[in-house]
Amino acid sequence: MKLAKTIGWMGLLAMTLALAQGFIKGDFFADGGEIISNPWGIVSLVDLYVGFALFSCWIAFREKKLFVTILWIAAMMILGFFAGSAYVVLNLYTSKGDWLNFFLGSQKKILLKKIYN
Repeated sequence: MKLAKTIGWMGLLAMTLALAQGFIKGDFFADGGEIISNPWGIVSLVDLYVGFALFSCWIAFREKKLFVTILWIAAMMILGFFAGSAYVVLNLYTSKGDWLNFFLGSQKKILLKKIYN
């Protein structure tokens, strides 16, 4: 779990630095227009949002409260893998070293009960 925490923190740091650079040096609308006008830019955006959607499925699966799920998925769609990295880091710590708890979240008890009953 130590390696996963390290990777999660590295992802969070990388996304923080990348977002900061983008907001400081870039023009969101002008640069976004260039991405949209490039066929490979569109491919990259589709790839990115498919990843966001798949990661959001995991969030929806493991979260217990609908409101929390909606907030995390909205954060994913707006902030990308900055939010994804924060979600991973937070849940690595709250799972207290239990990989099943990390991956399954609120579903762990339900699924284990189905297996052992």
